[in-house]
Amino acid sequence: MATNQGFKSLIPEAEVLDAKYLYHWLCSKKAYLQSLGNGATFKEISKTTVARVEIPVPSIEEQRRIATVLDQADVVRARRRQSIGQLDDLPRAIFLEMFGGMTERLRFVAEVGSQEKGSIRTGPFGSQLLHSEFVDEGVAVLGIDNVVTNRFRWHGRRYVTPEKYQKLKRYTVVPGDVLITIMGTCGRCVVVPEDIPTAINTKHICAITVDRAQVLPEFLRGCFLWHPVSRRFLLQRAKGSIMDGLNMGIIKEMPMPVPPLGLQAEFVRRAHVSARAFEVATRSEREIEELFSAIQSHAFAGQL
Repeated sequence: MATNQGFKSLIPEAEVLDAKYLYHWLCSKKAYLQSLGNGATFKEISKTTVARVEIPVPSIEEQRRIATVLDQADVVRARRRQSIGQLDDLPRAIFLEMFGGMTERLRFVAEVGSQEKGSIRTGPFGSQLLHSEFVDEGVAVLGIDNVVTNRFRWHGRRYVTPEKYQKLKRYTVVPGDVLITIMGTCGRCVVVPEDIPTAINTKHICAITVDRAQVLPEFLRGCFLWHPVSRRFLLQRAKGSIMDGLNMGIIKEMPMPVPPLGLQAEFVRRAHVSARAFEVATRSEREIEELFSAIQSHAFAGQL
């Protein structure tokens, strides 16, 4: 293996410095090492600067003991991350098991929207909503960042005044609406949670209010994300001259199965169980990371 100028290779003297101990120490000092970088466009740490970095060097036996403890703790972190990845993928597996083979007698998204006018809509365009009109509090405005992870998240909150909202009320999203991104990272999809305050969506989002006598919101989200026929259609149509993109017409024309509501409800139940397990595992991961950081700190302070 060879490295280019983007790397600094550290080759420890085996009798003095254990390689795994050095690795764990460097991992624990990322912020410090980054602070040593210089450069306007991107940060670079010179060989001279690296050579001056001081590393605590206990006896080689103590280094190996510390490295072993941190290796074992790292295994716990890796296993937790692996379990989270499996839980994250479980709803997809459940959906495909239940509905992946339904590829005949498909219907269009336009047919499963609510009968109310504007049940499938994008957000305000052009001068209807300018960035300069965003304020610190008021009526929330949902964008790509709230949808991009395929889980509804309150990232980068934006608001408009109540007065501005009155002019944009037709773009209101309500609990149970299905939101799909149609520009940039297009095709990401969430269901609006029940506890959402009054909000509208931007032009980068298509909102769908479904006819719940035909489909459940979580099932429609599953079709957007996982159904093979629906996904193939979106991938084929989401082509732009500059970047991939969708539009409301494409969304309305997307084919999808419409199984009995009881079967959809069973999928939703199983998906919710999986989601709760995912949340528990994610909280556990944060606790494990905090514990690992504490172990690191004690290890290199000679308190392990």
